[in-house]
Amino acid sequence: MLDPTSTTAAGVAVAESGLTAATVERSAAWLRLKAAATALQPLQVKNGSIPDTAHHPAAREHVDAIVAAIRELAPLFPHDAAYLAALPGDFARWVDGGFAEPDFLDSLVAFEPQLHRVDGARHLIVFPMYTQNGSPDRHVEALVAEAIWPDFVAALECGDYGNRLFVSLRLIDFTPGYDTNSAVLFPETVAMREIPTFTWGAIFQDREAARYRRVVAAAAKTTRLALPADAAAMLEDQDLTERTFVMWDLIHDRTHMRGDLPFDPFMIKQRMPFFLYTLEELRCDLTAFREAVAIERRLDARAAGGDQLDAVERDTLLHARLVQHAVLFDRIFRFPITGSRVRNYDGLGGQILFAWLHRRHVLDWRDVELSVDWDAVPAAVVALSDAINELYWESIDRPKTAHWLKAYELVSSIVAPHPASVWAQGLPREVLAGAPKGYTDLVMDDEFPLSMFYEALDKKMRAVIESTCGITAAAA
Repeated sequence: MLDPTSTTAAGVAVAESGLTAATVERSAAWLRLKAAATALQPLQVKNGSIPDTAHHPAAREHVDAIVAAIRELAPLFPHDAAYLAALPGDFARWVDGGFAEPDFLDSLVAFEPQLHRVDGARHLIVFPMYTQNGSPDRHVEALVAEAIWPDFVAALECGDYGNRLFVSLRLIDFTPGYDTNSAVLFPETVAMREIPTFTWGAIFQDREAARYRRVVAAAAKTTRLALPADAAAMLEDQDLTERTFVMWDLIHDRTHMRGDLPFDPFMIKQRMPFFLYTLEELRCDLTAFREAVAIERRLDARAAGGDQLDAVERDTLLHARLVQHAVLFDRIFRFPITGSRVRNYDGLGGQILFAWLHRRHVLDWRDVELSVDWDAVPAAVVALSDAINELYWESIDRPKTAHWLKAYELVSSIVAPHPASVWAQGLPREVLAGAPKGYTDLVMDDEFPLSMFYEALDKKMRAVIESTCGITAAAA
């Protein structure tokens, strides 16, 4: 007789039920798993442990339900067999250890979604983790996700834009940690006893695309901006926008590791003024933009020369054009007015791009209407990319704090700093002669406040921005 708790027995039961990975989010097992994980979360403290022994009996019941559901659903995900087989052991060790700080290193190392980048392939993912732009506390989170990997992206990744770590996903269903603004799944957020070599990083392009469509549609209407036909088409097509974001993020992600980098590309364990993070994220986005321009021009030239583009190349050309719209509009419309004004480095990046284009009359706000010189956009955006790249190249020969000062000089030449800024007035000599911490301590939380344009846009768009929290493709 089969052990009813075994994966083999679960496989037979699943086969008999007709359940597939494509419908797993409607299954009783997934709903039990999701409910148990959600019920477990209030019992956990910040590091993921459950120190109150009065909660342990209930916690054991919830863990038992989670593990039973994982075993029942595991046969639907054969590509994740090693990971799903390791999960019950990590849960068992957590329970046997009295619900101390969880350690899911074994299952994390076994989870390798980067090896299964097949369009539509699904994953069942369960970890004690925090979610970036979501909960800062480690909770047991569960989600069902599927890969977004169109042929043209696979071709780009196999060619000039290789990035074996990049994983593109679509959210299907999830626990409350992802009912937030979080659009990433990074292994470093998982509770574990030691830090392994990370082999993947995932982005939920469906969430990025859905909030882009909602925010840009509202912002274009509010500012009376007449969009080009292909940009307007994105706002009507979730799948098209998702694929565009996959291409953007593929190039963005690999850029963190490439170029004249005067510091650790991911800036791990470094405390720096937040505008340094602004420039790094903006550098990567503008690289995606300029690469999209180069791809478009190359394929356009081939077509003009009489070459017949195949289906993948035509798809690549279409999305190269759309990536440029996505970078421009997401950066200038959504980023500056999303999140708090406390060291909002992504928000500042949007402000920089808007001000750079405005000062060059590529973008104009006149008669309460926004207009764009579309032909001039590529050269102007690439020029900003060049300015940041030159800063990086020069700074390799500078001390760290000298690089910080030069970076501030660049940013403040584009976006006005706060009138009370000590950095803008000039740091005191004793700070300049001291440790880097003194520099960072004098950066204001809102060192570069919103312009009057963005203050007005924020008031008009606040409800729209808030409505995108937790958004998925289904709600777009």
